Amino acid sequence: METSTNQMRRQFTGVVVSANKTPKTVVVRIDRTEVHPKYGKRYVVSTKFMAHDEAMTTKEGQTVTIEETRPLSARKRWRVVSTNQA
Repeated sequence: METSTNQMRRQFTGVVVSANKTPKTVVVRIDRTEVHPKYGKRYVVSTKFMAHDEAMTTKEGQTVTIEETRPLSARKRWRVVSTNQA
């Protein structure tokens, strides 16, 4: 069975909420808007992901793009692809 290295991987854009507490790891908050099924009200749902940042260049408050990758630790399955100016 052949495996392709150019697979489409999920990517999200979010805000770094914690960057200094663990080495080479940042916590990224992803916000998405959902609509309540009965009342139709829109509300924001947040999810936090731990992402690998090899260069340790990101700081809290920056907007980053993360990409899915192989498991790097018990909770890390994402890596920082690019840092956007915010």
